[in-house]
Amino acid sequence: MQSASEQWFDEAYYQRYYFDKKTSVVDPGHAQRLGSFVCSYLHYLRVPVERVLDVGCGIGLWRDMVQHHLPGALYQGVEYSPYLCERFGWERGSVVDYTAREPFDFVICQGVLPYLGTQDLARALDNLGRLCRGALYLEAVTREDYERDIIDEDLTDPRLYRHRASLYRRGLARHFIDMGGGLWLSRQAQVPLFALEAPGQ
Repeated sequence: MQSASEQWFDEAYYQRYYFDKKTSVVDPGHAQRLGSFVCSYLHYLRVPVERVLDVGCGIGLWRDMVQHHLPGALYQGVEYSPYLCERFGWERGSVVDYTAREPFDFVICQGVLPYLGTQDLARALDNLGRLCRGALYLEAVTREDYERDIIDEDLTDPRLYRHRASLYRRGLARHFIDMGGGLWLSRQAQVPLFALEAPGQ
C-alpha cells in the first residue's frame, strides 16, 4: 500500500478541499469549537505548553487557535506539500520521519494519517511518540466511520485509506494514554490522573 505522493497536494487539491467554500472540508465554526475544546482540556489537565508542533499543518488552521488559547506558546508548522511550504513558509517535512532536537509539549496531527499506507502509518505513529512529551491531538477517519455512514463522501478525498480504528489505537498505545475527544496524553507527561479520567489507561 503506497502512501500519498507529495504531488497530490498541489494548488488544485487545496482549492478543492480548502479554498472553494462550496467544496471545502473546513467548517469554521467546528474548527473554533475544536480548538477551544482541545486547548481547554489541556488547561484542565495542567499540561504545560511552551512548544507546539502542527505536523501536516496545511493552511495553518491551528496557528491562530494556538495563539489565542495558548498565548506565549511557540507554534511550529510542518507540511509535506511543497506548494503550501512555498505559499505559507512552513518547514518541509513528513509525519513519517520528521525529527526535532527535543520533543514538543503539544503535537497536532489532523487529517494526515489516512493518506498513509500501513507501513508508513506504523512509522508515523511511532514517530509521534518520539515528537511528543505532553499531549497529542489526533484526528483521522477510520473504516468504522465509513461503515457507520458518518462520512460525507462528497466532500471527503476518495483516496484516503480506510484503516481500522484498532490499528491507530495499537500504534499509539505504546507512547500515549487515550484521554478521549481525540486527545492522547504522552506516557512521559508528569500529569496525575484519576482512574476514570483516562478510559485508555
